[in-house]
Amino acid sequence: MTMSRISAATTPEIRAQAAEHDKPNDRRLTVGRRRLLVGGSIVAASLVGQGLVGSAALGAAVTELSVGKVEITPPVGTYLAGYGVDVPRRSTGTAAALFARCTILWHAGVPHVIVSADVLGFARGLHQSIRSQVLALGLASENFALTATHTHNGPVLPDKLDPFIAYAMNSTVRAQVRAFGDQLATRIVQLVRDTLDGPRTACTLDYQVVKQNFSYNRESLPYVESDVPVLTARTPGGEPLAVLFSYGCHPVTAGSQTMFDPDYPGDAVTRIEQATGAFAQFLLGPAGDQNPAGARGWAQRSLRGAELAQAVTTALLRPGRPVAGPTTTHYREVSLPLDVTPTEDNLRDVSAAYAARFHDLSLPGYYQRHARQMSAQIDAGTFATSIPVPVQSWRFTGSPDLRLLLAGGEIVSGYAVYFRARYGTSSQLLFAGYANEVSAYLPSDELLRRTATYAGGIDADFPGIAGGSMTVYGWLGHLKGKPTATSPDGVEQILIGAIDAALSA
Repeated sequence: MTMSRISAATTPEIRAQAAEHDKPNDRRLTVGRRRLLVGGSIVAASLVGQGLVGSAALGAAVTELSVGKVEITPPVGTYLAGYGVDVPRRSTGTAAALFARCTILWHAGVPHVIVSADVLGFARGLHQSIRSQVLALGLASENFALTATHTHNGPVLPDKLDPFIAYAMNSTVRAQVRAFGDQLATRIVQLVRDTLDGPRTACTLDYQVVKQNFSYNRESLPYVESDVPVLTARTPGGEPLAVLFSYGCHPVTAGSQTMFDPDYPGDAVTRIEQATGAFAQFLLGPAGDQNPAGARGWAQRSLRGAELAQAVTTALLRPGRPVAGPTTTHYREVSLPLDVTPTEDNLRDVSAAYAARFHDLSLPGYYQRHARQMSAQIDAGTFATSIPVPVQSWRFTGSPDLRLLLAGGEIVSGYAVYFRARYGTSSQLLFAGYANEVSAYLPSDELLRRTATYAGGIDADFPGIAGGSMTVYGWLGHLKGKPTATSPDGVEQILIGAIDAALSA
């Protein structure tokens, strides 16, 4: 079978990519530059006062802040996302409310919008629907970012994780999921509209990095996330108005529950707001291979939320390095190839492998549902051979500058290690994942050269077809690697090229 078989690893870690001077295709689909806002809306949604006056931390242009939030907790009985099950996980209540949050930084009168929502992730269709409606408000595409906090006790959303494969949902329930997705899109667009029309507060911006240490690498790679980037908007007198903070760890501390809950990020946000009075918003870092240490449960969720909140609130006591902006913004989409060989002979072998999976009762139910779905796609010729992934960056002026990278997908931490080494560590690069679209894990060659890896989407029974994470995401094969130096560029090389182009813009 040649669909996605990759030879064993003999080359070094992802860092070696820089030494090889690979210049991969960026496979660019769309590229944007900043444009002025040309439209607006109706109602105020800012959580800060209107009476403050001040100037930007750096440069002549004034920076202003608007913030807002809206509750998005579904009704009791709605199904929960995040863990593959054979009986859909129905909610029995709410442990803590779920929110969509919006921070707008106005630089030289131009709005730059970041929305985060307490959901597992936005698939392409839902993301594109929200983006198109937000752009209709007059916002430039490169100035709008949509992120997910990736709680595993939030609502099921359309398409990814695949509701049939991951949760055994029938067509009736899937229609309900799609209706909720439409409602969520409406709420998020209204949140952006309201916050754009809300009051603006002149502010200064500063940036610093503190530490937290409850992540570990669940793929047994040497990379462990410990940096907590903190971007703060303050009054001219130095009081915190809002904080945007990040950490790279899977939000699964609560474990699989039947109560809606935003996990440790939501707990941290609440604690920070209660302690400081500032608006708080979380960006999930490169958490594709990062899990929280310790047992799962409500106590663990509260412990990790408190630890992260303490690190951030301590940072807020005094300003970090002044920055101003965003002064440059960039958005593109890159096409990442699946390791699919669509020849008749190979697809026959692939079908046979999926037939064996379907009849293997020792496998989880979602493997069997995935096998059934993939067989149907092969028969219909509707399977995908690539995955589009958005890559976005904002640059803030400072001494030195700060770059904010917003990568789609469940990106693994090796990419952050690589780019931090190139762009001045976390003190100059805030590396976030789960942005705009979450269509799959984004593994490195280190993972794609293994015979079995969850994040890489490979299983030992049939390494040539999708396994691990690629089953619940509903793809025919795993992403394509570069097994040898002379092989064509794979996902790692293409993704590095696209991120490099975004950060260099």
